[in-house]
Amino acid sequence: MSHSHFDSENNGNKSFELPGAKPHYNPDRPGQVEHIFLDLVFDLPAQSFHGSCTITLTPICNGIDELLLDAVNLNIASVHLDQKAQLFEYDGEQLHIKLQTPTEAGKQIKIAIAYSVEKPQRGLYFIRPNQDYPNKPIQVWTQGEDEDSRFWFPCFDYPGQLATSEIRLQVPNSLMAISNGELIATKEEGEDKIYHWLQKQVHPTYLMTLAVGDFAEIRDQWQGKPVTYYVEKGREEDARRSMGKTPRMIDFLSEKFGYPYPYPKYAQVCVDDFIFGGMENTSTTLLTDRCLLDKRASLDNQNTESLVVHELAHQWFGDLVVIKHWSHAWIKEGMASYSEVFWTEQEYGKDDAAYYLLNEARSYLREDSSRYRRPIVTHIYREAIELYDRHLYEKGACVYHMIRAELGDELFWKAIQTFVQDNAHKTVETVDLLRAVEKATGRNLLFLFDQYVYRGGHPDFKVAYSWDMDSQLAKITVTQTQAKSQKNGSNNELFDLKIPIAFGYTESTPGVNNQELALGSELEVKTFKVRVHEREQSFYFPLDKKPQFISFDCGNHCLKTVSLEYPIPELKAQLKFDPDPISRIYAAKALAKKGSLESLKTLSESFKHDPFWGVRAEVAKQLARVKLDQTAEVLIAGLQDKDARVRRSVVEVLGKIKTPESYTALKKLVEEGDTSYYVEASATRSLGGMVGANLKSKEDEVLQLLKAVLQEKIGWNEVVRSGAIGGLSKMKSSSLALDLILEYTNQGVPQPLRLSAIRALGEISTGQTPNNVERILEQLEVLSSDTFFLTQVAIASALGQMETPKAIGALRSLSDQTADGRVRRLAEEAIAKVQKNVGSDQAVKQLREELDQLKKENQELKSRMENLEAKSK
Repeated sequence: MSHSHFDSENNGNKSFELPGAKPHYNPDRPGQVEHIFLDLVFDLPAQSFHGSCTITLTPICNGIDELLLDAVNLNIASVHLDQKAQLFEYDGEQLHIKLQTPTEAGKQIKIAIAYSVEKPQRGLYFIRPNQDYPNKPIQVWTQGEDEDSRFWFPCFDYPGQLATSEIRLQVPNSLMAISNGELIATKEEGEDKIYHWLQKQVHPTYLMTLAVGDFAEIRDQWQGKPVTYYVEKGREEDARRSMGKTPRMIDFLSEKFGYPYPYPKYAQVCVDDFIFGGMENTSTTLLTDRCLLDKRASLDNQNTESLVVHELAHQWFGDLVVIKHWSHAWIKEGMASYSEVFWTEQEYGKDDAAYYLLNEARSYLREDSSRYRRPIVTHIYREAIELYDRHLYEKGACVYHMIRAELGDELFWKAIQTFVQDNAHKTVETVDLLRAVEKATGRNLLFLFDQYVYRGGHPDFKVAYSWDMDSQLAKITVTQTQAKSQKNGSNNELFDLKIPIAFGYTESTPGVNNQELALGSELEVKTFKVRVHEREQSFYFPLDKKPQFISFDCGNHCLKTVSLEYPIPELKAQLKFDPDPISRIYAAKALAKKGSLESLKTLSESFKHDPFWGVRAEVAKQLARVKLDQTAEVLIAGLQDKDARVRRSVVEVLGKIKTPESYTALKKLVEEGDTSYYVEASATRSLGGMVGANLKSKEDEVLQLLKAVLQEKIGWNEVVRSGAIGGLSKMKSSSLALDLILEYTNQGVPQPLRLSAIRALGEISTGQTPNNVERILEQLEVLSSDTFFLTQVAIASALGQMETPKAIGALRSLSDQTADGRVRRLAEEAIAKVQKNVGSDQAVKQLREELDQLKKENQELKSRMENLEAKSK
C-alpha cells in the first residue's frame, strides 16, 4: 500500500503510543480457511448489494461448537452449515455462529452466510455523480488494508489466515467488474452481466478486491500473461504513459526476487476518489486516478513510476510472502519502498538511486524528530493502521539498504531470493528474514535489527577532522550527539556500527591547480573501517600525504544524520571531487554553515557545474543560507537550468530570499510559465510568501496575479492552481486572500484544489483578525460533516495549524465522529499542537503587554523630563 501523510509538530520524540494503545495478537485459529466464495448482486443507485459468503474451513481439533467471525454493520439473514440452518448471534461487529454439530479435526465444513449491506461505512466504496460533481464516474471499489474487509463480507479478518478465493459479481451490463485471479466465466442476466473470478493461490482477506466501472481496457503482456491497465475512457494515452513500463518491471523484479511473477495476470485499475496512492490486491492493484500523467506532467514526475513499481513489488513482498501480523508489516512495506530505490538505479543510474534513498531517509527523519519515535516492529497500538507511517515505509527501505551494504550485492540478493523461495504462499515474521539471511550467507544480522528494527532512533554523528603534518596523521573525531550521557558503554542510546572512512586524493597534473580539476578526475581513495560505539571517539590514520577530502561513511549506506566539522579546503575538495553525490551534498551543507564569501564562491561553482541534478538542487538550498548579496544573482541564473527539478528548487529558495530582484524573476516566471507544472506551482506559492515585511507594497499586485492563475490555469491534478492557493495562504494578514481561499473550499471545486484550499485555511489563520479566524473556524466546522477520508485529513491539518483554543473543540468533535483511525490519530496530534501554539501565543501576548507598559512608562518619563527642562529654562 502507498499513501500520503501529513507531518505533525516538533516534540522531541514524543511517544508513539497514545492513550488506549494496547498489545495486539492474532486470534486463536479454529482451523484453516481453505476457500472463500462471495456471490454478490449490486444495486448501484441504492449503494447496496446482497448475496452470500461461503467459507470452507478445515477444523484443527474436535469439539469446536462456536465460530467467531469479523463482520461490521452487515445485515445477516441466515447461516447454514452444509445446508443446515445454524443459530447465530450478531452484535454489529462480530458474528457468533453456534454449531449444531461440533467439529471433527480435519473434516472440512462449509459455512454459507446470506447477508446484505447498505451504504457501507468502509471497505467498499460507491462512487457516483452528484449535483456538485456531475461528471464523476459510476464506480465501486474496495480497500481492505488493514482490517476493512469485515465491512463488506464476514471473514476471519487478519493477515495470518491464507485461503483461495472466488468472487461472482452481478453488475449492470454497461459496467465491467475486475477482481483477483482469472476470469473463469461471464454471463448475461437480463440487463445485468455476471463476472466470475477465481484466485487459485492463497492470500489473506485484506487482499481480496473488486472494482466495477465503465473502464477502457488497455492490454499488454508479460511472457504470455495478460498485463492490463483499466482507466476512465479517454485516458488511454495517459495510462500507457503512466503504467507502460510494467512488463519490464515484472521482468526486473522476477529476476531480483528469484521467483517468476506468481499470478495468472496483473491488472492495474485507476479509480476515482481512492483513499491511498495504491493498494496491492493480489494480481489486481488499485491506484488513484491522480497518478495518471499527461505529457507535460511526465517531464518531471517520477512519483507515478515509483508508485507502480512499489505496488508491483508487493505482489512478492506482501502477497506471495504474507506477513503473519501487522507488527511485521515493515517486511513488505520496507521492501516495496526499497524497490523504488533499486528500480531508480536500474532505470536512471546510481546517483539518482542514492539521492532517492537520501530523501527516503529524510522523510523518516522528519517524522522521528517532529512526530514520534518508535521501534519499527511493535504490537502496541490502538489500531493497526497507525503503523503505516514513515518508520514502516522509508525507514524500512533504509534498513533493507543497510542489509545490502552489510552483505554486499551478491549475498544480499541471494538472501532475499532465499527468503522469497522458502516462504512463498506462507506467512512470515521479522525473524524469518533473519533466518533467511543466515541460511543464505552464514551471517547473523541480529545486531543490526536490534539497533534499527527492534528499537527506535538512529545515530546523529558529528565528525571533526584535523591533520598533523609532523607525524603524517589524520585525526577523525566522531561524536554520537544523540546520546545524552557522558558515560561510554552503558548508554542505550548509543549505536555500535562499523563505519568506512575514506581519504581522497586527486591526480596532480603539472601546471594545473588541483582545485580546477573536475569531478571524476583520476581519484585515489584509501578506505579504513572503524568501529564507532562510544559517545566520542578519536581515530588516527597514518597516511603518506595530506588527503584532499574525507568521506565519512563512504558510500553513505548507514541511516544517520551527520554534521561535518572540517576546514574549508577539505570541504571544497569534497564538494568538487567526491564521486558520491550524497557526500557532496553533506559538504555543501557544511560549507554553507561557514557563511563566508569563499563558501559562496565554491557553492556557486558547484551549482553551475555539478553534473548531477540532485546536487545542484541541494546546493541551491544551501546557497540561500549564505546570507550574502550575491546569492540572489547566482540563483536567478539557475532558473535556466535544463532540469525542471533544479528549477523548482531554485524557485523555492528565491521565495525565501525576498529581494526585489528575486521577486521580479519569480513574477516573470509566473506570467510567462514554465514547461513544468511543478516549477509554475512553486513559483506561485513562493510569490505569496514574498510579500511579507520587505515587499509589502507588492501585495495587491501578487493578489491579482494569483487570482489570474486561479481563473486561468485549470489543468492536470490542479497542481498549478493549488500552488496559487499555497501562495495566498502565506499572505497571512490579507483579508482578500482569505476570501479567495474560502471560495475554493466549497463543494463543486475539483477535489485536489479543494483539499489544498482547506489545508491553506490553517496557515492563513495565524495572521488574520479575530473575526476572520471565526469565519475560518465556522467553515472548517461546516466541512467536517464530509465523511471523505482525504477531506477529514485536510481539516485535521488545517485546524492543527491554528492558534486559537476554539480549534481544539472542532478537532475533538472530528476525532469523536470519524470512522477512520488515521483521522482520529491526526486529530489528537493536532489537538496537542494547538495547545502548544496557544500556550506560546499567550506567552507572547503577555510579553507584548509588558512591552507596551514599558513604552508607556518610558513616554511618561520623557514627558516629565521635557517639563522639567522647560521649567529650568
